[in-house]
Amino acid sequence: MKYRTLGNSGLVVSEVALGTMQFGEAMQMGGLGQEETNEMVKFALDHGINFIDTANVYSLGESETLLGNALKDVREDIVLATKFRLPMDEHLIHSGVTRGNIMHSVEKSLERLQTDYIDLYQVHSWDPYTPIEETLRAFDDLVKQGKVRYIGLSNYMAWQAATALGIQEKEGLEKYVTAQMYYSLVGRDLEDDFMSFAKYHNMGILVWSPLAGGFLSGKYDRDNPPPEGTRFAEAGQFVPFDIEKGFQIVDTLKEVADRHGVSPARTALAWTLSRENISSVLIAARKLEHLEDNIKAVDLELTDEDIQQLDEVSDRGVPYPRWMVLQQAMAEDPRAKALEPGKFKDGGPWEDLRFKKMPLEGE
Repeated sequence: MKYRTLGNSGLVVSEVALGTMQFGEAMQMGGLGQEETNEMVKFALDHGINFIDTANVYSLGESETLLGNALKDVREDIVLATKFRLPMDEHLIHSGVTRGNIMHSVEKSLERLQTDYIDLYQVHSWDPYTPIEETLRAFDDLVKQGKVRYIGLSNYMAWQAATALGIQEKEGLEKYVTAQMYYSLVGRDLEDDFMSFAKYHNMGILVWSPLAGGFLSGKYDRDNPPPEGTRFAEAGQFVPFDIEKGFQIVDTLKEVADRHGVSPARTALAWTLSRENISSVLIAARKLEHLEDNIKAVDLELTDEDIQQLDEVSDRGVPYPRWMVLQQAMAEDPRAKALEPGKFKDGGPWEDLRFKKMPLEGE
């Protein structure tokens, strides 16, 4: 196993973390019971994983309960993360990121996980009905009380994360150290804005669904639909993407994987691990052989050619204002080549559009 620091903190975590949505039956995302949970957790720990992520809403608390039972004897040896925000019942005051629901949710999670503290407590998404200051002060209180050691966000837009971080810095509150976000070869939207924000503030990105709900496992294609019993077949296309473009990406993924004699899934995970500001990539499986294959992604060294090939087939274009930022900062500003020469060894990260030759009619 290889390790990285958790965002802007000194906490050391494994490059891949064990995701736990498959624990429990309520969400129909895996249906693993206590025996299978125990076996999978032990397997992960034996292979060097020291970081496990869950959420109170996973199977409506069952995932946390199963995980708490599995970790009773090793709790102090692992980094344990959970999330809250989504409703666990129909009571209105048990929704959102209000002070009341934060305090209520953390106590319930501590009870289910059978622990006195949570290493990383994350808000599952933005709450448009609660003042952000209320949320941030409650989080700060949890850290001061010792119930939570670090805090993180999930599924925020860049402006939302920037707003929160700005308030935390101004008011001297505990700051978010991580952002748990969706990112994959068929879903590179994070690159448009959020990644540059995270890099600037040294906020570690925790990647969820790096295989796009199993699509990038390469097990099925245009002529081979998802077989019954697979996560993709049961849950549908959980993350949206252009399916035809996705098949093109899988074709290239298989080509790169064949060059290394490994699975497409392992290759897709290795590509994700090669990106900037990634603290850890969440992997989840229902079978130990799949988990083992995913873990081995940390040892797969993709070549520059491999990464370029995968980048090109999955490229979705550069939206405004990012292309203008790159144009002025990397193509027109002479300081770029002087200060960051390594970025220009292959021509540079952006073509100067002012001097790009446009094709003549008929060419």
